[in-house]
Amino acid sequence: MIISASRRTDIPAFYAEWFMKRVRAGYFYRVNPFNSRQVSRFSLKAEEVDAICFWTKNPQPLMRHLDELDERGLNYYFQFTLNPYDRIFEPGVPPLEERINTMIELAGRIGPEHVVWRYDPVILSSATPVPFHLEKGEEIAARIGRATRRLMFSFHDFYGRGKGRLSRALAGSGITLEDITAPAQHAALDLVARGFKEIAERHNLQLFSCSEEMDLGAIGIRHGACIDGDLIRELFGVKVALRKDRNQRGACNCVASADMGSYNSCRYRCSYCYAKFNEGMIESNCRKHNPESPALIGEYDGSIEAGTKHDQLIIPLDSGTD
Repeated sequence: MIISASRRTDIPAFYAEWFMKRVRAGYFYRVNPFNSRQVSRFSLKAEEVDAICFWTKNPQPLMRHLDELDERGLNYYFQFTLNPYDRIFEPGVPPLEERINTMIELAGRIGPEHVVWRYDPVILSSATPVPFHLEKGEEIAARIGRATRRLMFSFHDFYGRGKGRLSRALAGSGITLEDITAPAQHAALDLVARGFKEIAERHNLQLFSCSEEMDLGAIGIRHGACIDGDLIRELFGVKVALRKDRNQRGACNCVASADMGSYNSCRYRCSYCYAKFNEGMIESNCRKHNPESPALIGEYDGSIEAGTKHDQLIIPLDSGTD
């Protein structure tokens, strides 16, 4: 079993203490985001967990616990999102220089092969045109030095809720948003992709696209995977099932994993984030968080026996529990 911690929220930044309590207890509950009356239980015991993938913009609160994770025999690596955006796009994240220093510190502690740099998403706008991304990408790559071996990037999905959230965030700012994946922006997309390829080559980084329908193989950019079965085998010497995660988008190459997080629970409130689709629920969910609870959001009585393995068990919740 691979644990994702988490696509839905920044567990290292905001829920590190809860995460460690769950590790010590040896299990967690995951609430079905589409039916809050369904909860699944998964093991966090080292003998049952092949690897943990942490997704974060600031792992600093978790870093003091890494020795304990090592002592418990847990394998882990980080997907570290390091974007150069201002507070219109990322209103709550620490300053870029601070996050760069944190990434360097983390890589020094666990090794650069265990830290993947995410430039995600690439947003094309009047404030963030193609030269912005290429200049900032080069600056960050030069600054982090040998703190990573991989760069993952994706383009902002300009459709549905994602477009609406970002458009509302930009209202009144004077910033205009462009769809970098539209046919009319093909030249801009090509410049970004080729520019990132050159940056990766200059800094000895493996470059991968993330969940992109388009084929960039002609310029030497491979489709990547964030929950990467091959990388996990390479890092930890464990054989994991390579079946594709059927719960992700069609273009996603990630292998199956169990996600620990909950939507609408990240305090960073990034304007482009797909996991933040109800602003009003964020404060409500944060108030419902109990570090002692087996689930990230809400209260659960822990009635399932502690020895249960990671196979899904569905239990009914009390009325009104979210």
